[in-house]
Amino acid sequence: MGKFELTGIPPAPRGVPQIEVTFDLDANGIMNVSALEKGTGKTNKIVITNDKGRLSKEEIERMLAEAEKYKEEDEAEAARIQAKNGLESYAYSLKNTIQDEKVAEKIEAGEKEKLQAKIDETVSWIDDNQTATKDEYESQQKELEGVANPIMVKIYGQGAEGGMPGGAGGAGAAPGGQGGDDGPTVEEVD
Repeated sequence: MGKFELTGIPPAPRGVPQIEVTFDLDANGIMNVSALEKGTGKTNKIVITNDKGRLSKEEIERMLAEAEKYKEEDEAEAARIQAKNGLESYAYSLKNTIQDEKVAEKIEAGEKEKLQAKIDETVSWIDDNQTATKDEYESQQKELEGVANPIMVKIYGQGAEGGMPGGAGGAGAAPGGQGGDDGPTVEEVD
């Protein structure tokens, strides 16, 4: 059909640049595609025309039949890719979180090293297993969450010590509390 490049985007960490892509197809089969990088305002566009004529009815029916035939495979592949992207995004998000100075000072060195090692292992696994199944990606995410969640609970739990902001007391950790359990306390109330 056609291609174009959006150049001049300054280097930035993964996930920071925001690119808005717009597709517009008119009644004559002419497609307008534009891309806008929101941070710099850089934009590029292309107009794609159908110079070869229209598809015949038979070609359209054949394509629809093929689309229906491969629908389940496409849905399974989409779910697999979504699981891969979810794992990758989670790993990079954790990496950025533990590199944040405010968060890093709340993590014990051993725990930070343990979490960083697991993140690196996960990213390496993703790179080496690009064709893994949805279940394999989800299993890797559960493993990473198993290491990360207890550490994250400690980090965000430290920020809440001393009760509610504004002196509303009572919700914070009580000194010399119950058996050294740092986890959340759940009370059932009728």
